[in-house]
Amino acid sequence: MVIESIELKNYRNYEELHMEFNQGTNILYGDNAQGKTNILEAVYMCCTSKSHKGAKDKDIIRFSSEESHIKLNLRKDKVPCRIDMHLKKNKPKGIAINGIPIRRASELFGVANVVFFSPEDLNIIKNGPSERRRFIDMELCQLDNLYVHSLVQYNRALLQRNKLLKELSFHPEYEGTLDVWDLQLAGYGKEVIKARERFICQLNVIIKELHSTLSGQREEISIVYEPDEEAGNLEAALAKSRLQDIRQKTTLCGPHRDDIRFMVNGIDIRRFGSQGQQRTAALSLKLSELELVKQVSRDNPILLLDDVLSELDSNRQNQLLGAIKNIQTVITCTGLDDFVNNRFHIDKIFRVREGTVASEN
Repeated sequence: MVIESIELKNYRNYEELHMEFNQGTNILYGDNAQGKTNILEAVYMCCTSKSHKGAKDKDIIRFSSEESHIKLNLRKDKVPCRIDMHLKKNKPKGIAINGIPIRRASELFGVANVVFFSPEDLNIIKNGPSERRRFIDMELCQLDNLYVHSLVQYNRALLQRNKLLKELSFHPEYEGTLDVWDLQLAGYGKEVIKARERFICQLNVIIKELHSTLSGQREEISIVYEPDEEAGNLEAALAKSRLQDIRQKTTLCGPHRDDIRFMVNGIDIRRFGSQGQQRTAALSLKLSELELVKQVSRDNPILLLDDVLSELDSNRQNQLLGAIKNIQTVITCTGLDDFVNNRFHIDKIFRVREGTVASEN
């Protein structure tokens, strides 16, 4: 899968933009706050329907405009594909694949696989559990359509159950309705937990070897999945915590409270690891994500690197640049020195300045 071109209209600081990419390495360079990350965000949004920053549609639309358009032209096994996205301030976004509108954003998953790596990802280990759950969800949604369905239905049931819990203090007669939502939560939650367990097992196989290489054979890593409740025990746990749920007016158990733990040489590096260890583990995680997407989809994903090289030392830079051969990559940076020093092959260079992009080769 490769991106051939992208067109933006009234997107963030771009009034209009048309860019054609090379199927190898594409570099976007320029000063800070010129709009480099916005291009990566637009690509990611077209592939997943969401911003990597979690931004709302209305915040993405250019100031003084009411709507925004993104058009992404892709090619997979010599077959062209076009994704159109129409963002509006006060209405849901419209998405079309090859000119045919889709009813649900989840239908977009799997059309184009993309891996986004930004400096914020280096903090995935020391940040809160919601960041780590988001990482699992975004990857699984691209790789497993059944997971998308189970997760959407679970979140919907969770929302309704929490709404009901808040209303019970005014309408205690509705308590019997909780049984219906408990059944749905347990059913879909079980599928979510099982899929996450399989994903972590697959990831562990790949990350062990990668991390060993990155750390110079000094460290052995393993990712431990920590479900809030076991898949078979979810229904009983919901029944057990019902009184406490009613008191606190929220659902206190289920996969929406899961976490993962990173163990290096038997030590939990979130609590006891150095910043260097945490960053190496985060880099290993991203590289293994790349490899897993390749294996499951049997296609090379599109790699988006947002100013990551400036955050890594030369050894980790070399490891990262060595891992992205034969993959279409779009990299943002403030200067080209790192690539020149590493004798890294660049296929296309773009200079970004105040919302305009100029090709330099």
